[in-house]
Amino acid sequence: MTTDVTDAAVGTIRSGFLGGGFMARVHSRAARAAGATMEALASSRPDRAGEAARELGIAHAADDIDDLLAGDSDIVHVCTPNATHFSLTKRVIAAGKHVICEKPLATSLEQAQELASAARAADVVAAVPFVYRYHPMVREARARVASGEIGSLLTLDCGYLQDWMLLPGDDDWRATSADGGPSRAFADIGSHLCDLLEFVAAERIVRLTARTRRVYEERGGHAVSNEDAVAIIVEMASGAIGTLLISQMAAGRKNALTLELHGAEASIRFDQERPEELWIGDRVASRHLFRDPQTASAGVARFSRVPAGHAQGYQDAFNGFVADAYAAIAGEIREGLPTFADGVRAVQLTEAVLLAAREERWIDVAVLPTSHGSEKERL
Repeated sequence: MTTDVTDAAVGTIRSGFLGGGFMARVHSRAARAAGATMEALASSRPDRAGEAARELGIAHAADDIDDLLAGDSDIVHVCTPNATHFSLTKRVIAAGKHVICEKPLATSLEQAQELASAARAADVVAAVPFVYRYHPMVREARARVASGEIGSLLTLDCGYLQDWMLLPGDDDWRATSADGGPSRAFADIGSHLCDLLEFVAAERIVRLTARTRRVYEERGGHAVSNEDAVAIIVEMASGAIGTLLISQMAAGRKNALTLELHGAEASIRFDQERPEELWIGDRVASRHLFRDPQTASAGVARFSRVPAGHAQGYQDAFNGFVADAYAAIAGEIREGLPTFADGVRAVQLTEAVLLAAREERWIDVAVLPTSHGSEKERL
């Protein structure tokens, strides 16, 4: 028997959306699954908003952000290009509305911290969709690490590989316009990897060094402004060391997010392209553990939305995240909800990676943003 992660109370929540592209589709499906009322959508142009609202079944196509914020939405999902996140999210918070902002939270650490502080001051729920936390087997891995099953962490081997920018003709606004920000591969997918690493290991990266690579200087007739791939060496708070490889030019890899932790007693591995299982290994044997809410660790069964043997995936994880964010609006804080503090952390790591690559040195990132009080960083 499964446990639904939705909350009946969220049926009264009215959801608004900024942006009408792919991520708005994902967010709106998750909001609908959580039982919310699909209130309004604004996009870059009124005609685009009208088209997207019709396609997504959203009641009102707003003329612009002013029209949307003047309406009855309780929460606004910011699903627009990266460089617009700061200004739009700041306005959402100023209007007193709860907010889910796509990552990166901002394209600079200063702006990300400003948003986190503004959300605290306004006392609004403010979340960032690091949704891979919501795979049941990620939670299972986290529970087993926390129980001491793998022992003290020694090393780690992690990666996030895609191939959608492999060819010289592959183009995207993230690569060839100011809308993408100073980082692409790391800010886009490496941030997910680092969030997952720190979440599952329950410890932080304290030092790192990195190299970046831009393979093509031009795509689609436009200059490329950020990196295609990043290689990172990290040191964790416990002293564990490891490697992270992030690339959007790895042929054949569509969304290969992998996390492998090596402890003094055992190793554990999660592969997002095989999200229903974990690999667990020790000196004498290795095994695959499959998702089963009946045998899951304490607190993990609620993330299983369907019975064992029926595959769950990305949209299920996203649905779980939005359900938890909406539950927070009703006053129920569910463990592991990624907040703006986590968004600040991702921007801090992004800036550290770029600085390490630019200056070819180790960077300390030991002082972390927190959920309460002021954030301080040490780049």
